[in-house]
Amino acid sequence: MWEWKNIYRGMLMGASDVVPGVSGGTIAVVLGIYDRLIEAINGIFTREWKKHLRFLIPLGLGVGTSIVLLASLMEWLFEHYPGPTQFFFLGLIIGVLPYLTHKADMKHQFEAKHYLILILGVAIVGSMALFQANETDPIQNFTFSTYILLFFSGFIASSAMILPGISGSFILLIIGVYTTVIGGISNFQLDVIAVVGIGIVIGIIVMSRIVKYFLEHHTSGTFALIIGLVIGSVFVIFPGLPEGIFWLVSLLTFLGGLLVAWLLGRVEYKG
Repeated sequence: MWEWKNIYRGMLMGASDVVPGVSGGTIAVVLGIYDRLIEAINGIFTREWKKHLRFLIPLGLGVGTSIVLLASLMEWLFEHYPGPTQFFFLGLIIGVLPYLTHKADMKHQFEAKHYLILILGVAIVGSMALFQANETDPIQNFTFSTYILLFFSGFIASSAMILPGISGSFILLIIGVYTTVIGGISNFQLDVIAVVGIGIVIGIIVMSRIVKYFLEHHTSGTFALIIGLVIGSVFVIFPGLPEGIFWLVSLLTFLGGLLVAWLLGRVEYKG
């Protein structure tokens, strides 16, 4: 059976991937499909590939549609109203933590070492807030070395993207190709889209295999790291205290994010 509900899930993931600081992996956790996503990506190389494609194709359609349709909108929001936009995602991420800790069964499954892993996850992502990711002008002259750079940028960014809390877009900012990639998507530059896209696909496949191994063999430790990565992303996304009228706007968007997380929790985390 095709899982067409994944179209809206994919659109949420795609919208988040456009914003530096927000991870598509985090949104997959918010939606309660993270472990299913990892299983499906690995499953396309098994005999049950048809079942997993029925999960992945609608999700991919949603992600692609969202990136194409919302790239310009998210760029505009991030440029003109970065604070309120970030506070919305802040509320979304904080709002999902109770569901995530419940799913991990922290009270019964976590030992001292798991809390240490959780703290490590917070430190890994939280430290990214110290990076100064300076915006660069889009690349104008494309050479073979440029395409190599774009390929590996897509590979590294997608490897980060599959991990909750680590933003693929933020990685692109650090590398210095964010505006080139977003501009390529907005302007339908097929060469940029194809090269980065291939890097992204290969990166997701490689990283998902690693994550799947740890989910199967070190479940509690992996959940501890995931929870830590998600908590750490709060420090990366937090834009600072708003000023003036933006106090009220940011508070409303933050509460909106909490509400969306609560509604998603009711829908996605049944039982």
